[in-house]
Amino acid sequence: MSKLLATVNCDMGEGFALYKIGDDESLMKTIHLANVACGFHASDFSIMNETVRLAKENNVRVGAHPSLPDRQGWGRREMSMEPDELASCFIYQVGALTGFLSLHNLSLNHIKPHGAVYGMTARDMSLARAVLGVAKLYNVPFMGLAGTCHQTAAKELSVPFIAEWFADLEYSDEGKLLITKKHDPVPLSVVKARVSRLLSDKQITTLGGSVPLPEGVSEVSICCHSDTPGAVEIAHAVKALVDWNNEQV
Repeated sequence: MSKLLATVNCDMGEGFALYKIGDDESLMKTIHLANVACGFHASDFSIMNETVRLAKENNVRVGAHPSLPDRQGWGRREMSMEPDELASCFIYQVGALTGFLSLHNLSLNHIKPHGAVYGMTARDMSLARAVLGVAKLYNVPFMGLAGTCHQTAAKELSVPFIAEWFADLEYSDEGKLLITKKHDPVPLSVVKARVSRLLSDKQITTLGGSVPLPEGVSEVSICCHSDTPGAVEIAHAVKALVDWNNEQV
């Protein structure tokens, strides 16, 4: 069985004004890709600018992390939206981030939806087409769940697809990601076991066992959330496993 190539990504810049969530400075030293909040669930103009600056300083590639307009619910509550409305919602947010990328002479690397809209677009083709259309507009890859509407719409619209897997979230026995409003602590030993199983056997650990990665996935980006307790330690552990794995490929 062929090995998986992997990267480590993290959702960043998820504070507001004087409030901070996550140790972005430490995490930036560990990850490959930063998904930067664009203001609708978290972040503001000053935080976006600082997060992009930190990414450049640490040679981290920057992706946009747009969400539903739900700051109070941190973008983790679903709401009804028509496809064209959702597309406009994403264009607005990604456009804000690209301004700060231009300021720091960086290019947008990818788009990854945040929270509830991540799940909504994974299971609804009309919504998936809407957000994949935004990735096509900005001419960047889309990061999402393999084997879902994300991957199907990416193929349909000829948008490069980055398959993502989550080190600090649970999966149902059917292999579905369980998105929660608040992230509970996850023992480091559990994270390491999950990552090792994914990289060595292409198996996704579930609540009751495991399921195989969808066929055709040869590269995966592993997410470590900045708001999970112990995020820096988790990211360091995942990065070490990923680096060792990539040396063997």
